[in-house]
Amino acid sequence: MREKPDASSIPPALQRVAITLRTIGGISFWLQLVLGVISGVILIFASFSSSFGRQANQTASQGTGFGIFFALCGLVTLGVGAYFAFRYTRIARELRASSAAGRPSKAKTLDTIRLGLIVNMVGMLLTILGAFATIGSILAKSFSQFQGALTAIDPGRFVQPADLFVVQANTNTIAAHFVGIAASLWLFNRVNR
Repeated sequence: MREKPDASSIPPALQRVAITLRTIGGISFWLQLVLGVISGVILIFASFSSSFGRQANQTASQGTGFGIFFALCGLVTLGVGAYFAFRYTRIARELRASSAAGRPSKAKTLDTIRLGLIVNMVGMLLTILGAFATIGSILAKSFSQFQGALTAIDPGRFVQPADLFVVQANTNTIAAHFVGIAASLWLFNRVNR
């Protein structure tokens, strides 16, 4: 069983870094996890409602399909980003080790934070591409709607609720990636001092 390290044997600057990593890493992990789960549920619902709509109407827009694909890619990278946020809390635990040999180096810690930052930036890019595809599809549908007498109604020409669900999921995922980016930048600044 591991003994708790004596707080006096750890330098105060290292204690502050460990506390910051644990706190910010934990907050970032839970926010990314909650927003990611909400986005995942919304995307599952949107995928099912979109697939049922396509069975009824074969002229459904491809933009929403691309939006869902990129949103799923953004969610996968969000999962990796949440892992890095969790990893920050593990690094904080390792930094509080009583022996200096068991502690990760400053360079290793900064590399881990940098990699977490890159993952969240790539995830945000993928999610933004998904949002562009979905919003472009919604915009095209809204322009194709005509004002006036309804002759032959084609439901695929109208904005569907699934389209708006994908926009909501993308927005939540972008917010989660922003949390990861902000946390990584904050930690990078604190550890690099």
